[in-house]
Amino acid sequence: MPTGIGGPSGARAETPRELALRHGLTVSGERPTLPGYVRQLWARRHFITAFATAKTHAQYSQAKLGQLWQLVTPLLNAAVYYFIFGILLGTSKDVPDFVPFLVTGVFIWTFTSNSVMAGTRAVTGNIGLVRALHFPRASLPIALAMQQFQQLLFSMGVLTVILVGFGQLPQASWLLVLPALALQTVFNTGVAMMVARISAHTPDVAQLMPFVLRTWMYSSGVMWSISTVLRGHDLPEWVMLGLQYNPAAVYIDLVRFALIDSYTSAQLPPHVWAVALGWAALFGVGGFMYFWKAEERYGRG
Repeated sequence: MPTGIGGPSGARAETPRELALRHGLTVSGERPTLPGYVRQLWARRHFITAFATAKTHAQYSQAKLGQLWQLVTPLLNAAVYYFIFGILLGTSKDVPDFVPFLVTGVFIWTFTSNSVMAGTRAVTGNIGLVRALHFPRASLPIALAMQQFQQLLFSMGVLTVILVGFGQLPQASWLLVLPALALQTVFNTGVAMMVARISAHTPDVAQLMPFVLRTWMYSSGVMWSISTVLRGHDLPEWVMLGLQYNPAAVYIDLVRFALIDSYTSAQLPPHVWAVALGWAALFGVGGFMYFWKAEERYGRG
């Protein structure tokens, strides 16, 4: 009678898995434990920062204005929205300090929008890197979210000039921008990791995402006041709650409250800081774990 692998005739044949374990072999690209994955990311923090910075410099390297497009693009969007909503539709009549209101909304929304779009390309746009090297794949969406944060910091300088030009002078409340943007950054990174995993296995999501983001933008009060609309219309309760506690609107509201004198606490939804923290924790932690669970499948197939 024939003999089994690793034993005499009649003995149970050794499985390939048992044979691999006996010789100290491990699965290529196997997903590490969650604590181990966090440690791997921390060990590559310098790569993440360098990758984000390199992407920032390379993004507009072929354009004559270079990185000025980081400022020109949202400013042009703000100008278009001002003409349509502020002048043609008369939205500015119901919103004090409409220009600071609008420009702040556009800049903060752009941070979220660009982070999500970058997430859709995090894996698919770097597939050669993913297949060639072994590293925690979450480095990619985190780096791209960090790239958008770097661009936001560059834009905040211009936003400050615009605010001062329209009579919004710096004061202690401006410091509230720091925790608001920190929470928004965690939220954005979590969403970027979620869409990175989805688009890695369903690339068509990247084509659908601009329509999703456009709908999200119009429901986030970027160019109109949510509080004014809620006062002037008899809307269903679920619609009112959805508009008030929409995460993008929450972060925009917090930054407006910090920077614009006429934007008072009466225009904020109840428990707004707790809600902002909740969205950041839910999507930051949830998005990270959702991405980690598919770690061994990125770049395959």
